[in-house]
Amino acid sequence: MVMDARLKLKAQIMCGDEIAMGPGKAALLDAIAETGSISAAGRRLGMSYRRTWLLVDAMNRCWAEPLVATATGGSKGGGARVTALGEQVRADYAALVGRLTDSADEASLMAAVRAAPVPPARH
Repeated sequence: MVMDARLKLKAQIMCGDEIAMGPGKAALLDAIAETGSISAAGRRLGMSYRRTWLLVDAMNRCWAEPLVATATGGSKGGGARVTALGEQVRADYAALVGRLTDSADEASLMAAVRAAPVPPARH
């Protein structure tokens, strides 16, 4: 049986036992930057309102300064923006993921992945 072997890498930056930055939080920062709203970003990503706010809260607690700044609603409405530190973290995380992806394409790593014998048996 021929198996479609591939290597999947997922970068996570930890803050104690909590994920300070990973693929989901990076996507959320991107969506907040694009929409200017935490709730709109969550809707775009198919996340509940509560889940979106929990992720933003975790990011803001795990870094020296908040990655997302919010403004309360009112006649002009509220909103959110990615802070300067948030933009730097976004860029650094994207660069890290790029380096990992480039590393995953190296022949020696792919040779190890292709050596995987067969898909695991299902019970």
